[in-house]
Amino acid sequence: MTSKQRAYLKGLAMDIDTIINVGKSGVTPEVAASISEAIEKRELIKIGVLKNCMDDPKEIAEILAGRTKSQVVQVIGKKIVLYKRNSKNPRIELPK
Repeated sequence: MTSKQRAYLKGLAMDIDTIINVGKSGVTPEVAASISEAIEKRELIKIGVLKNCMDDPKEIAEILAGRTKSQVVQVIGKKIVLYKRNSKNPRIELPK
């Protein structure tokens, strides 16, 4: 992903709401499955890390990206933005 594409996705992510939160249990298989399902439908999702979660949000982002085969767009504070292009029905057209 180029820096121009990442900047474009960051701009889109500003307007979307957090749809999944990672809590005290951290990244469980159930959380990873929910995120995988959501990212297949939406392509770009925002994830929140709750205050009672002791794991580092950057580490959580890398783990989730690996498990969902997606890309980390950004991690700001306790917010994570992931992107995965839907090959069957793409919703977001990235700049070249």
